[in-house]
Amino acid sequence: MHRSFLVVLSAVAANLGLASAALFTDPADILADKQYHYIVVGAGPGGSVVASRLSEDPQTNVLLIEAGPSDEGVLPIEVPYLAYELQPNTTHDWNYTTTPQTGLDGRAVIYSRGRVLGGSSSINVMAYTRSSRDDFDRYAAVGGDQGWSWDAIEPYYRKLEHLVPPVDHHNTSGQVEWQIHGTRGPLNITVANAPFPIDSHVVATTQELSEEYPYNEDMNSGYPLGIGWAQATYGNGIRATASSSYIRPVISRPNLDVLINTITTKILRSRHSDEAGVPVFSGVEVAQSSTSPTFAFNATKEVVLSAGAINTPQLLLLSGIGPRAHLASLGIETVVDLPAVGQNLADHPRVGNQFSVASAQDDLGDTIGRNSTLFDELLQEWEEKRQGVMANGGTNHIGWLRLPADDPIWETEEDPSAGPAAPHYEFLFRPAFASSIPGTPTPATGNFMTVLAVLVSPTSAGSVTLSSASPFAPPVIDPAFLSTPFDVYTMRAAIRSAARFVLSAQTWDGFVTGQGAGFADVDLNDDAAVDKWARAQASTIWHPTGTARMGGCGYVEEGSVVDPDLRVRGTEGLRVVDASVFPFIPAAHPQAAVYAFAERAADLIKSGRRFC
Repeated sequence: MHRSFLVVLSAVAANLGLASAALFTDPADILADKQYHYIVVGAGPGGSVVASRLSEDPQTNVLLIEAGPSDEGVLPIEVPYLAYELQPNTTHDWNYTTTPQTGLDGRAVIYSRGRVLGGSSSINVMAYTRSSRDDFDRYAAVGGDQGWSWDAIEPYYRKLEHLVPPVDHHNTSGQVEWQIHGTRGPLNITVANAPFPIDSHVVATTQELSEEYPYNEDMNSGYPLGIGWAQATYGNGIRATASSSYIRPVISRPNLDVLINTITTKILRSRHSDEAGVPVFSGVEVAQSSTSPTFAFNATKEVVLSAGAINTPQLLLLSGIGPRAHLASLGIETVVDLPAVGQNLADHPRVGNQFSVASAQDDLGDTIGRNSTLFDELLQEWEEKRQGVMANGGTNHIGWLRLPADDPIWETEEDPSAGPAAPHYEFLFRPAFASSIPGTPTPATGNFMTVLAVLVSPTSAGSVTLSSASPFAPPVIDPAFLSTPFDVYTMRAAIRSAARFVLSAQTWDGFVTGQGAGFADVDLNDDAAVDKWARAQASTIWHPTGTARMGGCGYVEEGSVVDPDLRVRGTEGLRVVDASVFPFIPAAHPQAAVYAFAERAADLIKSGRRFC
């Protein structure tokens, strides 16, 4: 089976998945007088968790709305190795593009976001990283609520996790600490399902260069620093999504309706509360296209926005919640003047750094990509046994590292990380040519491995704004990549560190022959040359956060959008539960943190708590 065929198969399988009677594919099919207590917009790791947990009470009616199609039966979603087939330019992607980035030589960046049941958990590369305890303790300090601290959130991780053995049944001793994980939760996670040729060399480097690159048995302990085996959201050889974990297993609940292929165009204001004239939001307007009819659904208790760090601020702005001047410029009535909506966009830029590999068999990814017969054989193995390379993700190891305490950068810059347990940059190891720019073709000849360097404690801050008052126009996305001296410096240090990792350890002798592909031309001793490479190659690793950030019990002047209960300031009946609420970007792949935030948010909603 060739990759071009997978896109066609994906669309066919998605349509077959819609045959399930439990899913609504057209808002017209929902009874006009249907009463809902909660409406949840967006079916990613935030919305799927909240909708599932709220509907555990049979007396609570919940409507979950997703703009995209079902994820059920879509082969590239189910097969972990095919993750990179899911974006960009697919039916499961919003297919956004950023503004031209000054820090990237004026390049616009393809900005993939999941538009499918499961949200971005259905199209991401599945890395499951809890973040550091310092990140959560900083969230607690910002919000003034110790319920967001590491010690308070860690039990939610155990609640949501189902750690399962790898499908190749290898001995996981020293690769994961089973005792710190949950084994009964809805979300499958595991370590590598199949070995990669580079694995033993990565581990050996942590022994040779242990002072700079220590080994970490389990980076999800709250102390991630070091190099260790990656944990990912797949189990039993199949990707685990927010949908497959939280929605499809409970879709038969009579009090849970799921509406797909439908865009929420506006949050509806019903009235002002009697106490202080606060606007009450109690419904949503939806449509399936710019030319289709609109429908309205009401919620007697709350509307929960979980559309993600791009679409949640877009929807708030379209509904008149945001900076007054921006709304007025588009002719949108200001309902709540909330300047921080859409601001503080933070993301993790990544740069792929290639090295030449001596043997073709050690360049696993490119060997598979260049040999359609081998590709088909491996896919058949997966289809028959759910085993082999196709049951694996793109990386078996992850590294989390900090700049040294005596680095000269601290003479002029403050440390932006959450604390000493939080990293400044990350390594991802791929046994293949891997460019950080989507669509870059693999060289026709040569054999490679790649160390992706990712800046995970950035100081650059961007924005999400509206391009028009139409909900069908894409928002204006500006991550402001590499726009601060610290970010440029740290990315330069991360690229050099990646080269040291591969070129300074004896274990790579005879395996790697030197820098490879375009990276071969980069003089690592020249700051300008390394910076030029970074600006030419950097792209997103798809981790936007912060555009509806959480703050304390103060009001607008503190630059936040939601309070510690994740309620939208200056409103009633409206809450946000997704990556947009993080006050600072986690120094991790954010999906795990979103799952944990959503688990706690569901408990807060159920309890009716008001912290402020």
